[in-house]
Amino acid sequence: MAQQATHSNASLTRQGQSNAAGDARALYLKLFSGEMFKGFQHNAIARDLVMKRTLKNGKSLQFVYTGHTKAEYHVPGQSILGNSDGSPPVAEKTITVDDLLISSAFVYELDETLAHYELRGEISKKIGYALAQKYDRLIFRQIAKGARQASPITKSGFVEPGGTQVRVGTNNQASDAYVAASLVNAFYDAAAALDEKGVSSEGRVGVLNPRQYYELIQQVGDNGLVNRDEQGTSRQKGNGIVEIAGIKIYKSMNIPFFGSYGTKYGSASATNPGVTSPGNTGSFVAETAEDARASVTGINGNYGNATDFANSCGLIFQKEAAGVVEAIGPQVQVTSGDVSVVYQGDVILGRLAMGADFLNPAACVELVAGAAAGSSGNAAFGTTYPANA
Repeated sequence: MAQQATHSNASLTRQGQSNAAGDARALYLKLFSGEMFKGFQHNAIARDLVMKRTLKNGKSLQFVYTGHTKAEYHVPGQSILGNSDGSPPVAEKTITVDDLLISSAFVYELDETLAHYELRGEISKKIGYALAQKYDRLIFRQIAKGARQASPITKSGFVEPGGTQVRVGTNNQASDAYVAASLVNAFYDAAAALDEKGVSSEGRVGVLNPRQYYELIQQVGDNGLVNRDEQGTSRQKGNGIVEIAGIKIYKSMNIPFFGSYGTKYGSASATNPGVTSPGNTGSFVAETAEDARASVTGINGNYGNATDFANSCGLIFQKEAAGVVEAIGPQVQVTSGDVSVVYQGDVILGRLAMGADFLNPAACVELVAGAAAGSSGNAAFGTTYPANA
């Protein structure tokens, strides 16, 4: 009997071990990491649509902005040592990393034992979602901010274009934000403005909220906004299949939308498109008062307050519109050893350290409704909307 027991123990397969040695749960932790990254990558769309840099050994990163240069005639016999006006003018933009952003959960070991479903994988996805949501919201706010700014080039004798606002519709009605024909016209206006300002056509994208996107794609068949080979679920996903004027269109719940994020329900007004709530919508649509200015603990930049986006209803931009700096990319940390023994469970932590800001205002376009473009001030950003400067 003793020999039989010894043989049974020797042949025991531990699914969490690497090469049948070491920590019996090592591979389970790696599986969790993978789930978190999937949750983050599938939901953070802004990360790949702007300029991203990795920061090491510092708190901020410098981006250099170069303005236009001029052509001039050569004077015979004169040395060529650069343009006489000192062009091109150069300005810098420094992006500072905010404090550590975390999302965590404590998993009680007994709960894992009793649960009839895989607990850690589900929690890991939600941690990834939370980090991705915050990541996108900060970047999208900065792009809206950039659309209201003048060029960082201020050298005398040089005029560089600033940001652009385009009104959706022709009336001061917030409900125009959901009129497909008005959205299509706004996209063409934005494309023309970007062309006129010399912004590259490569990497142009637009981001709308889900209801706007679905209103838009219902016209796809008639207006030829999408390749006819791309039908069915490809159009529904909102992952850049639909294009207007060469601008790939995405949908996201994380754009600033009439002071909320992605959706706003209630009676129609100048700052509300007037969609009736279907009920039981969840708290994620009610985050209308988020303050993300530098006065908020943990924030070292200025992402504005909810009221700063009272008439914002979409973004169109090119890759140079904004930059994001990562000091710590998305990571997973899990307790183990004595800590796990003492608490009979593990703390699962997702973390990142990033900062974002606009770079080239000319590459930023903000869609507004319920107010004329360029008509409102913005005390939080210390400037007024440039009237399509």
